[in-house]
Amino acid sequence: MELSSEDQLRLNVLLASRPQAIRIDESRLIVYGLSERGEAKVALNPSGAALEAYLRAVKELISGYILGSPGGYPVYLRRWTRMGQMRDQSLEQLLMLGESEAVVAAVGSPGLTPELARRAWWAMEDAENARRMLRNPTIVASEMGPVLADYLVEYLPFETDHETMMESVRLVLQPGLLSDEKILELWQKSTRKQAYLVGFLRARPDDLPEQLQPRADADAIAAALADELSAGNALAGLLVRVTSAGGQRFLKTLSAVLAKPPNQEIVSAGFDLLRGYFAALRPEGDPNLVIEALLADGEAFAGLGGRVPVSTLGGIPDGAIERSKPDEAGPVPTTEQARRILDRLPMVAPDLAAMRVLSGAGYGLIRPLLPDPTTLGSLMRRKLTPAIDPLQAQISQLLG
Repeated sequence: MELSSEDQLRLNVLLASRPQAIRIDESRLIVYGLSERGEAKVALNPSGAALEAYLRAVKELISGYILGSPGGYPVYLRRWTRMGQMRDQSLEQLLMLGESEAVVAAVGSPGLTPELARRAWWAMEDAENARRMLRNPTIVASEMGPVLADYLVEYLPFETDHETMMESVRLVLQPGLLSDEKILELWQKSTRKQAYLVGFLRARPDDLPEQLQPRADADAIAAALADELSAGNALAGLLVRVTSAGGQRFLKTLSAVLAKPPNQEIVSAGFDLLRGYFAALRPEGDPNLVIEALLADGEAFAGLGGRVPVSTLGGIPDGAIERSKPDEAGPVPTTEQARRILDRLPMVAPDLAAMRVLSGAGYGLIRPLLPDPTTLGSLMRRKLTPAIDPLQAQISQLLG
């Protein structure tokens, strides 16, 4: 289709002015160009032609001028850019095509610069584009970082997907993006949104707002395990972390997430957080155990219930702790780390058992109770009670 002579002339003038980015408002039939002096615009005059075909002709003219390809944004470029294979030097061209797909490709490129991010944001303000750019450390550290974070915070009430909410909150809580006042305001809104709480837990597990007091025995535990901490005992470090003010707030917040999750996505996210936080107790990863087996495993790990004596945990004979030299023999097994702790503080055995249980929270807890992934709300919570209640009991143990 041929463009009107007036539109063709004005578009060529716009392109000859070397715009930094181009945006097409298809509903209002206006082509905008961004330059150092501000915005320029060309109001299109289809003169009775089919609008879709006319807009396609406009994009073909722009593409032919910018890329030398008259077919609009080429299909092969869509594939390459979506796969992250577009060369960084081509990003400027993508932003001048007036194509939303091209902007999406540009903002997802690891070679995106703060200046190109500014142009891309002018071309297409979009929550998903903001998230893509805030996954780029270069953009986070630039002047665009707070701009994108503020947009996502304002847009949060309109999000409907829980994973999107969790990711948005995680991204905006990166250091330097929001003021303390905005962080606290977002935290207060989180009391009614488990997805927001998950975002906080993912972003800053040890630095959540409104910190609690350390557990009453936190100082005594830290003092008793000072030598183990110096020796690099990961379980000792985790026990001290759990009983600190930050650890207590983490656990209480995660308990609130699990108390009334709206869907299985939030439950799985909560389990992922538990496994990640307590990963030092289970370096092999998710054990895929049902709740009964997980509780038994926790007791055995800490030598409770007469199942496995502490002196034989992991088959380590008495006296082996004093003879072993971790720096020569490689990493100390978690069972030996537990034994070292229990030799000094036998009363923390229930804490170690609880930590071990929480480190194994995974899909194995959900599968036998809730095979239908679409079950939501109160029915889902009722069916998951046999797994969630024991986990909450382990959290309560650690909260003292």
